[in-house]
Amino acid sequence: MEGDQLSKCVSLLYTWGANSYGQLGQGNAEDQAEPRRVESGLQEEQIRAVTGGGGHSALISDSGELLVCGQNHKGQLGLGHTLEIMTFQTCPLPGFGRVQQVSCGWDFTIILTGDGLVLACGSNAFGQLGVSAEKTHSAEPLLLKSFHEPVSSVAAGLRHALASTASGCVYQWGTGLSSHAKRMLNPQPVPSHLSSKEPCLVPGFAHVTTQKVIAGSAHCACLTVNGDVFLWGSNKHGQLISGSLFLPLPVALDRSMLQDERVSDVHSGWTHLIAQTESGRVFTWGRSNYGQLGQTDHSMEKQSSDEHLVRSPVEVKALFGATQISCGSEHNLAVVGGRVFSWGWNEHGMCGDGSLQDITQPQPIPALADAVALLIGCGAGHSMALCSLKSSEDSAR
Repeated sequence: MEGDQLSKCVSLLYTWGANSYGQLGQGNAEDQAEPRRVESGLQEEQIRAVTGGGGHSALISDSGELLVCGQNHKGQLGLGHTLEIMTFQTCPLPGFGRVQQVSCGWDFTIILTGDGLVLACGSNAFGQLGVSAEKTHSAEPLLLKSFHEPVSSVAAGLRHALASTASGCVYQWGTGLSSHAKRMLNPQPVPSHLSSKEPCLVPGFAHVTTQKVIAGSAHCACLTVNGDVFLWGSNKHGQLISGSLFLPLPVALDRSMLQDERVSDVHSGWTHLIAQTESGRVFTWGRSNYGQLGQTDHSMEKQSSDEHLVRSPVEVKALFGATQISCGSEHNLAVVGGRVFSWGWNEHGMCGDGSLQDITQPQPIPALADAVALLIGCGAGHSMALCSLKSSEDSAR
């Protein structure tokens, strides 16, 4: 995090976009088409991570506390009840220490502690909590006991979840990909990691060192320390860059697709992916119907309805050197030169430009023109940015 100058600046948390459940943390349930400051007593200078799910949001403080708000009908906020919360509240996790990472699915939340333990709360209708299938949901964070070593990365998709461990193993659980797999693989059997309601080892990573797992609506990705990206799951929208409609096992992305560069980070929306390379280049691929790829040429999406079409990654030059990228379901945020850029689906104002028109190419958010972005994060249809201002004046209202 680029927070060296925080002592001379004021840090402010801005949220915008869909807000039907109070996920913007602003004390109301009205959508916001432009960034608006969260004014609920947060110690913004102490926030080190921001993210969101289908209708909820989560923050991690420097001290490792988890703060949550928004939709809570399945207990996805982990507060022990199912009432909606419209301002950020601390999620108590007694006995589990600091929170290292949090990933929000559609209606569930996966929490990784500093000790490498994994907790889950919210809906378990598809086994996405990774615990006993008898539980339909849990408003109390539950400890996943299937791991026999510390977990280093977690990811929550639409109805499935992933984890990678210190030794490089990858686990998957939740049946969100199972129906896709049955249709596409018939009459072949569905591999167990695609239909398990408890963490199940994903084959194919024995000879690589994994670094990060990433989840889409019905696909999975894994980044290795050597800069390779492995993809598996649904390829309905070309998100796996394969001639197959479904990949049951991880397949490495050919580096030639990314100009033979190593990948430094990878991000995913519901049906699109974004990769950053070691030289600072940014490539996007997958579904583009809302402009979420940030590409000027949509001909590949339009020229054929053939789902077997292999859509190659395309570089988005406006994002060169981006220091952070975050994907919502069909929209994105990026930090380029300290400024927040947005593009993609904008029906609820999640791109923050004041309109509700989809944005097909990355553009800076006007209301944050005087702010330096420190952190960004997305929910399915909402956006968040922690920014520093040179004075305490609120430049975005």
